[in-house]
Amino acid sequence: MFEHNIGKAERWLDEADYGDIAELNVGLERAPDVAALPVRDDIGADSQVARFVSHLQAERNVSQHTVLGYLQDIGQFAEFMWPEGGAIEWSSVERGRARQFLVAFHREGCAPATTRRKLAAMRSFYRFMIREGGTQHNPFAGLRGPRRVPSLPVVLNEREVETLLAAPLKDLASLRETRGGSVAVEEVYARLRDAAIFEVLYSTGARLSEVTELRLGAVDLESGVVRVLGKGRKERLVVLGRPALAALKESLEQAELIWPGAAESDGVLFRNLQGGAITPRSIERNLKQWLVAAGLSPKITPHKLRHSFATHLLNAGADLRSVQELLGHSSLSTTQIYTHVSIERLKEVYREAHPRAKG
Repeated sequence: MFEHNIGKAERWLDEADYGDIAELNVGLERAPDVAALPVRDDIGADSQVARFVSHLQAERNVSQHTVLGYLQDIGQFAEFMWPEGGAIEWSSVERGRARQFLVAFHREGCAPATTRRKLAAMRSFYRFMIREGGTQHNPFAGLRGPRRVPSLPVVLNEREVETLLAAPLKDLASLRETRGGSVAVEEVYARLRDAAIFEVLYSTGARLSEVTELRLGAVDLESGVVRVLGKGRKERLVVLGRPALAALKESLEQAELIWPGAAESDGVLFRNLQGGAITPRSIERNLKQWLVAAGLSPKITPHKLRHSFATHLLNAGADLRSVQELLGHSSLSTTQIYTHVSIERLKEVYREAHPRAKG
């Protein structure tokens, strides 16, 4: 079994172009099973990690979502290195052990994107420690994750989007009429909130993390213009269409009935039923619920609404540069993948409709 695992790791390292594999994973057979590797409980108390988090927040202006992701990756590496809870010694980590960590995740079937993210997090953490004098070497420097396999984004067609957006509002009028009391008020709010969230995601093309971090002060409820803080805390302007703006206003009005004055006080746009800001995980869970109710695939994620937004704009004739700005992409090449989706759709229409397509 161990020979099989090491052989598999060797092939992956070679395919991933890791470079010199003479240093290959000595002792890989002793690496713990990382498929469900926990995050070390005390990772947040480590002084180096605490300074790194402050650096991320103060100097790099990354989102809280990104900070939590970095903490998870660093905490898993600490658990991998010191599973018995011993003292953390970042400077003692050798390159071979860094390799083992990445290979073990790949070996256990983790998605290539997950492995690449962990590599990026650890590489960034060690660069920071070198700058601060916490260590003199970066064991993750020069390592590469598995190759990124290009794939076209999965998008919903316009009919599917309309079906999803209508799902939370189905039978809403009868719910208001047949059920009284605070339960009905909260149920109505939950439906209006979910409808508004889905409308905003599709209308703006914003990322899920960007929508959950939106506050009232960033939204002009008259013009429908929204200031979004994207990756690297870069600000961009996006626009709410009329349906999205109407859905947002109705959601806020219903929230005001339950939590009077709260929106003006804390600026939260979308709340859970306890009154706090809704989390990305809750939105994902609610989306899956409404997808099932609408007879759509429960595998659709909030990010696929972003893909659909971009593809539908290009299908309607929007220019690539404008779509790039709306999405907040720093590189035009990132946006260009959506042109391939549009081309595939054109080919499909041609194959189905043109008399010479089947010849």
